Amino acid sequence: MHLPRSMQTDQIDQEEPNLRTAIHTPDAPAAIGTYSQAIRAGDTVYLSGQIGFDPATMKLAEGLDAQAHRVFANLTAVARAAGLGLDSAVRMTVYLTDLAHFARVNEIMAQYVAQPYPARAAVGVASLPRGALIEVDAILHAG
Repeated sequence: MHLPRSMQTDQIDQEEPNLRTAIHTPDAPAAIGTYSQAIRAGDTVYLSGQIGFDPATMKLAEGLDAQAHRVFANLTAVARAAGLGLDSAVRMTVYLTDLAHFARVNEIMAQYVAQPYPARAAVGVASLPRGALIEVDAILHAG
């Protein structure tokens, strides 16, 4: 049976209140749904997917290049809020509405993530929130 969050009892949080910590920064777009920008669980930080929103205006950047740069800037800001950088990324997933953009996204990603590159998947999707062309999520490890 699924209960509303307000009625659920989270045993993990009661036993270990610091096991899961929400990460938030004004330097990345505010969540537009029921999620956190990131969650720290022990030495691992799970970054929610970022699209090319400018955090100051909450408007989508125009074009693939501008959106991709904004996505990686947003991920960088959330990683910094967690005390890490994208060099701590162990896994990323790239979602593209057009897989023809895959090579260009690789070029842009290389400006933000150094070798050894994180494990990664690229997925073609029919659409993304707010008409975005790209979304990227990441898992960071602090160890």
